[in-house]
Amino acid sequence: MIFEAVSGLHVNWHKSSLFPVNKVGNIQALAGILGCVVGSLPTTYLGLTLGAKSKALQIWSGVIERCEKRLAIWKGQYLSLGGRVILVNSVLDALPTYVMSLFPLPSKVRNRIDKIRRNFIWQGNNEKRALHLVNWDVLIKSRRDGGLGIRNLNAHNQSLLMKWLCRYNLETYALWRNVIHDKYGQEDQWCSKAVVSPHGVGVWKAIRSI
Repeated sequence: MIFEAVSGLHVNWHKSSLFPVNKVGNIQALAGILGCVVGSLPTTYLGLTLGAKSKALQIWSGVIERCEKRLAIWKGQYLSLGGRVILVNSVLDALPTYVMSLFPLPSKVRNRIDKIRRNFIWQGNNEKRALHLVNWDVLIKSRRDGGLGIRNLNAHNQSLLMKWLCRYNLETYALWRNVIHDKYGQEDQWCSKAVVSPHGVGVWKAIRSI
């Protein structure tokens, strides 16, 4: 209603859900008035899982699924080793980037994605196990250092998260920045104070600890 008045847009309540925060006694009545259903967290919105813990594997299930679907298409084609490397570098490595810019990458997920990329490079469309001729730690090195330039997911994840420290310094009037500042206090120009309590914003804890 306020949104509609300000934006001039209309909400399709039949395709909308009402998500309560903490306990709301009359949530069903409110949903009935609006003509929508009551949703529950965690849920998926714009490709991201909302309401899940920052380290939950559930956040990454969609990323792994997209990687596997893309591989299913490629495996039906004959591709040379060079072609497979190009696809991994240009397409497959880009799929988890958006989520990695917001959440720390769990080691289980990183190992799973690395396995998908590694098997595709060496096996291609062959379902049988193939000999991995070069160690994975070599492949993720730059071409200048003798590798194939395949993205190191752990380093890429950390670099994406560290951008938030730069944004913390530059976006001084942003709502998210003010919430972090008021919650933890200011340590220096670039960052808030360390998060020492067991309660807090899990993502910011991970960024602050890098």
